[in-house]
Amino acid sequence: MSSLSLALRDSSTMLRRNLLHARRYPSLTLNLLLTPVMLLLLFVYIFGDTMSAGIGGGGADRSEYIAYIVPGILLMTIGGTVVGTAVSVSNDMTEGIIARFRTMAIHRGSVLVGHVVGSVLQSVMSVVVLGAVAVAIGFRSTDATAPEWLAAFGLLVLFAMALTWIAVGMGLVSPNAEAASNNAMPMILLPLFSSAFVPVDTMPGWFQPIAEYQPFTPAIETLRGLLLGSEIGHNGWLAVAWCLGLAVLGYFWSMSTFNRDPK
Repeated sequence: MSSLSLALRDSSTMLRRNLLHARRYPSLTLNLLLTPVMLLLLFVYIFGDTMSAGIGGGGADRSEYIAYIVPGILLMTIGGTVVGTAVSVSNDMTEGIIARFRTMAIHRGSVLVGHVVGSVLQSVMSVVVLGAVAVAIGFRSTDATAPEWLAAFGLLVLFAMALTWIAVGMGLVSPNAEAASNNAMPMILLPLFSSAFVPVDTMPGWFQPIAEYQPFTPAIETLRGLLLGSEIGHNGWLAVAWCLGLAVLGYFWSMSTFNRDPK
């Protein structure tokens, strides 16, 4: 077999291993998914009427705010899912299984590839669940065309892959699962400081650069434009640039850390 065939075979084996772990221990994924679902329900049913009046400039009607908030919650769901990846990678590094893998005739990178692909698949499934909840409470995307839906799905997958590689690096450098969870917490906190819940131009002037110059805001605005038919502007290429930059950074960081000889 060629080296590429071996790498694909070993990566698929590691992917099956990670999916089996996720199926046998679903509590971590469910806990991370529960946070964005609860935030969606909280903001829609508790603050939705007031926020819709402010954003729409009209009467209190939570449908305006449902349309606004769902794209941000979808990306927050991805951020929460990859926290579980950091914890899983850290567990592998500290429980000795990686040392066992190093003695076996397998492609070394397949261990990390299995984690990344498994995490992306879990992120997509989590987004589908969150999307179903959003539709059930009134979210509609009637203005989006088929190419825009396809572009939105591609952005979600690309964003999930980028954050997953960063999460893998965090898991590799963490001494234990608790530290990995804490190190990956910005994946959940950054959306709170973005345009996920309110427009950037309504924030205090000193805070607007924090919300604007980070990966979540351009990705949220791009996804919002694709799903709702609004203007995307420069946010499209900014979102893609952030995703590619984070993916490349996370990949080289993770691979260099993983390939480093253990002390």
